[in-house]
Order: sequence, then structure tokens, then C-alpha cells
Amino acid sequence: MDPMNAKTRIATLAGGCFWCVESDLEKAPGVLKVVSGYTGGSGENPTYENYGKKGYVEAVQVFYDPSKIRYEKLLDLFWRHIDPTDAGGQFGDRGPYYRSVIFYHDGKQKRIAEKSRDALGKSGRFDKPIATEIREFTRFYDAEGYHQDYYKKNPLRYKSYRQGSGRDQFLEKIWKNDQCTIPPAPAKAYKKPDKKSLEKKLTPLQYEVTQKEGTESAFQNEYWNNKKEGIYVDVASGEPLFSSLDKYDSGTGWPSFTRPLDPGLVVEKKDNSFFTQRTEVKSRYGGSHLGHVFPDGPAPTGLRYCMNSAALRFIPKEELEKEGYGQYVNLFEKK
Repeated sequence: MDPMNAKTRIATLAGGCFWCVESDLEKAPGVLKVVSGYTGGSGENPTYENYGKKGYVEAVQVFYDPSKIRYEKLLDLFWRHIDPTDAGGQFGDRGPYYRSVIFYHDGKQKRIAEKSRDALGKSGRFDKPIATEIREFTRFYDAEGYHQDYYKKNPLRYKSYRQGSGRDQFLEKIWKNDQCTIPPAPAKAYKKPDKKSLEKKLTPLQYEVTQKEGTESAFQNEYWNNKKEGIYVDVASGEPLFSSLDKYDSGTGWPSFTRPLDPGLVVEKKDNSFFTQRTEVKSRYGGSHLGHVFPDGPAPTGLRYCMNSAALRFIPKEELEKEGYGQYVNLFEKK
């Protein structure tokens, strides 16, 4: 793979089925590309038919911009998408070739990985010891083309596989209503205001949308056609949710984004209302109903986060520092 630029860094992580790990990590702000492949074995040119016999594991290489996302945060997201206590595979996929491993590329990554693993083990999150290995990186082989971006190319099959694997059910149980081990915005603590405060703070429409799962009118809302640079935060809790850099015109009449600003601040839940199955999107701490996510968006994620303007407050890039979101200023600096 051609390097993105001279500042690009690489993390190599194994967490079971590489379709799922690729899908989860590729949505993180600062991640430039994720490649599925095989690593950690012996012999050259492993294939999907023989990689297990050669001692390889399914893994991904994450190409990221360290000025936008730290290695520590990547590991934090990695922990939140695997079962680190399972030494025999991951969820429905069994065998050593599905075990979880962090492959470090240098001494610094090794130290960070060990520190992160130890912190997770002491957190009390799990009642079993952490089984994720930390090993030196040697060589990575890209998986066959049909495995790359599988979740985009085959959204229905991927969704069926993922639901059947038990991965999401486990993650929801373990991480529900809990923050990342590395807070996305350490300068602020986010929480849901009480009912009286919400009624006073929000307009009737904002309250209806965020607290009663309402939906505003298409093309008749504040941000559907907003083209200014900045971020969108939860109108109730202030959680930073989306960036104008990921906003696009979906033609639906609602503000649409390809990914969240910080995946740790959004929660996705099944929604079976209106006689159809959809995926609802809520803010993690505020619990605000934001909208829904659909698998029909553009690159790089193939997703469409269709949000209600009434659930959001827009903060222009010029006001980020003043509003307490200074950590996002560098996103809008011209390279």
C-alpha cells in the first residue's frame, strides 16, 4: 500500500473477524485507511484458505494521522470492539487464528500497549484476566480483494453475520452507558440535564426530537444545507458528535454525515418502530435521540448518519476555542 504521507503512522491489530475490526476502526476520526490481512505466522503469501495452518491471525493495519488521533485512543477503541478475555477466538469465530493480538511496531507502541492492557485489567470491567497478546510486528499480508471493505460491498450479508456472531450483544452488555478508558474530551464532563432543565433549555421541537424520539421535517430544518466549517454537538449535553468535514448532501433534506466525530460518544441501537428495522443513533451521555444510520452512504465509510437538526447545535470553527472545544481546532487547519 502506498503511504498516505510522511506523517502517517500504522497500527496492526487483531480482534477476530477482520471484516468487523476494519468496519469499527475505519470510522474513527483521524483514521485514513484500514486494510484487512494476515500477520503473525510463518511462511510467505498466506491466503484465506491456508493462513490458519501457517499460524497467521486475521488482523488489520490502521493507517492514521497522529495529529488527529493518538495511538492510545486507537487502542481504547480497539478494546471497546473485542472481547479481550477470550483466548480461544472472538465471539462466534473460534480458533487461534481469531485470537486478539496487538502487534507493536516499535518500543513506544509496546510500552503504550502494555500500559493500556494493564489499565484495562485493573479497571474491574471484566471478571476474567485480559488474554490479548502483545507481540512484535514482523510482516503483514493484505487479504484478498473481496475481503477489503466487506461491510460496504456486502452490507446485508455483513449485517447478518455480525448479528449472528454475538459481537454487538457482548459489547452492548459490557460498555453500555460507560465512557472510554481515555475520555474523548477530558476537559469536559458530559451528562444529561434533569427533566426540568431540559424543558427550560430546549425548544418544544428540540425536546420532542431528543427526548421523545421525534423527527423534524425534511428540508425545513436548520442545518440540512449548512455548509460552514465547524462541529455539531448534542443540543442537550454538549457532547461533540459530528464534523462538517464529514458532512455531505444526501438529498434527503436532513443533515447527513459519513461518520461521528468520536465513535465513543454515540450509541447505536436497533429500532423496530414503523414496521421496519433501523439503527437508531443516540448520544452516549445525554441519551438524546439524534436520528438513524443507514448503510447507503459514500466513501470512506459507506454509512449515512441521518440526523435531526433539532438534536444538534452547530459551533463554527472560529468559536471552538471559546466554546471549550479547542481540541478540535486542528481539524480545520489547512495543510
